[in-house]
This record gives sequence, structure tokens and C-alpha cells, in this order.
Amino acid sequence: MSPSRHTLERRRTVPVAVGPVTIGGQAPIVVQSMTNTDTGDVEATVRQVADLARAGSELVRITVNHESAAKAVPAIREALDAQGCNVPLVGDFHFNGHRLLTDYPECAEALAKYRINPGNVGKGEKKDSQFATMIELACRYDRPVRIGVNWGSLDQDVIVRMMDENARAAQPKDAEQIMREAMVESAISSAERAERLGLAKDHIILSCKTSGVQDLIAVYRLLAARGDYALHLGLTEAGMGSKGIVASTAALSVLLQEGIGDTIRVSLTPAPGEARTREVVVAQEILQSMGFRSFAPMVTACPGCGRTTSDTFQHLAENIQTYLRDQMPAWRTQYPGVETMQVAVMGCVVNGPGESKHANIGISLPGSGERPSAPVYVDGEKVATLKGEGIAEQFKRMVDEYIDARYGSGDKA
Repeated sequence: MSPSRHTLERRRTVPVAVGPVTIGGQAPIVVQSMTNTDTGDVEATVRQVADLARAGSELVRITVNHESAAKAVPAIREALDAQGCNVPLVGDFHFNGHRLLTDYPECAEALAKYRINPGNVGKGEKKDSQFATMIELACRYDRPVRIGVNWGSLDQDVIVRMMDENARAAQPKDAEQIMREAMVESAISSAERAERLGLAKDHIILSCKTSGVQDLIAVYRLLAARGDYALHLGLTEAGMGSKGIVASTAALSVLLQEGIGDTIRVSLTPAPGEARTREVVVAQEILQSMGFRSFAPMVTACPGCGRTTSDTFQHLAENIQTYLRDQMPAWRTQYPGVETMQVAVMGCVVNGPGESKHANIGISLPGSGERPSAPVYVDGEKVATLKGEGIAEQFKRMVDEYIDARYGSGDKA
């Protein structure tokens, strides 16, 4: 059994190739992330990019903000290739991207995509020439570009012009609505200028990021109505922990449900010492929970109640889920299709047997006052009853055996 795939018709967009990854068109929604290392530190950046790629990030963005970062990019690409990690690298440019891409052609070659913020490419005539330089370089190296507008760094020329026009209108709109429309106008007008400069539409991705859920939903609805450019979704500065996860999920889920979005990034602020890969897992789980894609076997577990005074099922569910995700880098090639598998770890007889029967493999652990036995179901049929102190280890072995028999050759390596 596997989770149902979402049948919603997605908004039709022009597909964009970023190295071996396609964004838009009918391609699956792509998960991406960004490093938080000093890009000039080659070793640290290579390590984090590789970790993010192993976790399932299909694109990884790196900051290119000064000369040492630009010089490091080719070495980072070379080191990743030597490890067999071919994840495309996206260069994140602000303020001086025109100069860095011009002065360091090896950097321009090593990157698979450039990110440009039209609010941070200069002012006045400099803005026009510096934006043009970056687009011309993208054309020269045949690289796609994400034109990424941010609420906090909106092009002031656009917002001033639109505010002035609104002030003269017979029925002026509120300032918040003008801000939203200005973000969309900045993205669309920049994309149209890029096309006039020679960058093909299938080399352009747009984003308009805000830090507010309702603002993001409203802006992307406006953006989607303005054309068929591929769209990058993400709530910028989402925050830490549960706040960041909930806010990102709330915003992205509404838009994805409406068919809007071709690639997503969940911008979580990691807690001190927390792995950067958390944001990749959250992005994957949003898409998998909604039925758009499958990335790793999903574990169904009950929340617990007065019937489950033992925490055995909680430990088992956590151990199984961690184990399954940790194995996925190897299993993606060894066991095709295993990412669609469902496992149930339930805590008592109320819903335990039923949920276990609906999973590929499930166990119903004894609740408070129940007999110390745990029936195991495989593809809807009861196949064993586990007892004793080693229930967790026995069930884990059964999961391994099921995966090998169902998705592999059936021979344990």
C-alpha cells in the first residue's frame, strides 16, 4: 500500500533546466536548500552541501558575496564531483554579483544557476547596467536565473512610482496592497527586461518572498496570474523550531493546493548545533504529506492517551522513522519504490490493528492493561505476534526483511 498521489492539476509553467534538474512544466516539485557556511571555507561548504544533498536537497544555494567566495566556488564544485555528489549549485548574489561574475569566470562556469535580487543590484543608471551585465553573463554561460524579489529589499524605484500613482487614483488602495503589487511588478518587469536582453523564458524562475503567511499567499496568487514563469516558493525568515515549520507549512500548503509552485525551500533558522538538513526534511514532508511526491517511508503513530501509559510505542516509532530516513541515501538506488512504503507503530487495540492493516507493515503494541503481545500485519494480513523484551528488535528485523523482499531481490546482502 502507498499514499495516494495528488491528482490536482498544477499551474502550467515553462520548464527550466538547472543542470540535470528540471523546474516547472510537468516535472515533480523540486526541493532545495541553502548553506549557512562561509563559502570561502571550501571544506566546510563542501561538507554541508554534501549533507544537504544526501538528505534530499535537489539544488543547493551558496552565498557568493565577496572575492574569496567567488574564488572558492570552482574548488567546491570540484570537491563535490570527486565525491560523486552532482547536486547543482546556485549562486546567491546581492549588490556586487555583476562584478564577481565578470571577474571570476570560473565561478560563473561552476554554478548551475544565478539568483539575482532586483532590489539589490544598484540604483538609478547603475541598477540598469549592473542587472544587464548579470543577464548578459547568464546568456554567455547559458545559465538560468532566479529573479528573486524580497519584501525586505524591494526595489525602491518601483514602490515609489506605484505609491505615487496610487495617491493620484480616485480610489486609492491601502499601502499593504500596493506593496504586494509592487513585489509582483518588480519580478515581472525584471523578467521581461531579461528577455529583452536575450535570456530565454525557459531560463527564468521567479520568486516573491515575504515573511508573513497571508502576504505570501496573496503575492503568489497575483504572480501566478501574471504569466507562466516557473515559480520558486518559500516563506523568507520563517523563524526557528515549530514556529518556522508551522508558518512555512501553512503558506506553502495553500499555494501548492492551488497548483502554484515548481520548487520550494523551507527557510528555517536552525537552533544552535542543529543540523541544517532539518529544512530539507520539512520540505519533503510537506510534499509527501500532501501526496505530491514520496521521499522516504512514512511512519504512522498514534499520539498516545490514557490507554498508552507505556512509552514503548513512542520509542519504537521514533527509532523506526529515524532508521528509515537514515537509510534512504543508499536505499534510493538499492530499493526503488521504498520511499512510498507506509509503516504503522500503534500503541493500543483501539486503532492499532486497523491502522496496521492499512500500512505495508504495522505493529499494534499492547496498551495499559492489555495482554503483553504485539500483532504484526504485512500488507493487511496478520503474520506474527511478537512477545517479550525484544519486540522492538524483532519488528525492526521484520521491516528490513519486508523491504528486501518487496523492493529488492529478496536476498539479504
